[in-house]
Amino acid sequence: MFPYFQINAFLIGPITIQVWGLLVSIGILAGLALSYYLARKYFLAGSVITDLVLWLILGGLFGARVFHILFYDPVYYLTYPIEVLYFWQGGASSLGGFFGAAVALYIFFRRRHFTWQEVKPYLDIITPGLWLGWGIGRIGCFLIHDHIGRFSNSFLAVQFPGGARFDLGLLESLLAFLLFTLSFLHFKRIIKWGWSYLFASSFLIYSILRFCLDFLRATDLSISDPRYWFLTPSQWGMLIVGLALTFYIVWSRMKQQK
Repeated sequence: MFPYFQINAFLIGPITIQVWGLLVSIGILAGLALSYYLARKYFLAGSVITDLVLWLILGGLFGARVFHILFYDPVYYLTYPIEVLYFWQGGASSLGGFFGAAVALYIFFRRRHFTWQEVKPYLDIITPGLWLGWGIGRIGCFLIHDHIGRFSNSFLAVQFPGGARFDLGLLESLLAFLLFTLSFLHFKRIIKWGWSYLFASSFLIYSILRFCLDFLRATDLSISDPRYWFLTPSQWGMLIVGLALTFYIVWSRMKQQK
């Protein structure tokens, strides 16, 4: 069981450093560096990677904010609409971040006039870096404890002052690092099946396990995630993503065999 500690911010001289923002920034840089290295190794354009990551960041931040407002606390923002702009106060949905990043990905490649066959290698190239960055960023969520889970005596629980509970930031960080390890170590093997399988299969695994992890979220706290027909917004999103990716993988394999 993990001991309880919380680090929200620290000072460097007169400057206050927010821990969550720092870990997210480190994750982005680490993911970018790894993706750039893989792009050069497999003879793809490193400049496309750097531009693409910028689009993904902007799209992810916008989508994360919009989804949080629409699905997690719409009544509050209808009451205080000006606070929609107060993004520095927190309030972001990881599902919305993925959705926003996907839209940005589509727009980016459309603007560059890439064909689907040209897009697929870049999807696989950014996959290990994406999971590395996601794992590091989720450590920030764990350190500030903004995703508290149910009571548990599991060895993966955190000994909170009010009793041991799961911390979903920690669990999702471990999941992301697992996906990073698998995608990085088996990169060559999987891309032999064809480009885009690494991207699609890793996100399929994530959607299944993330759907299961959300059952461990707390339901007894004021900050607990809302439920729509017994499922969180993320679970509904993961259902859609999982079904879509399953269809894509099966369809791609059938087409490849033909």
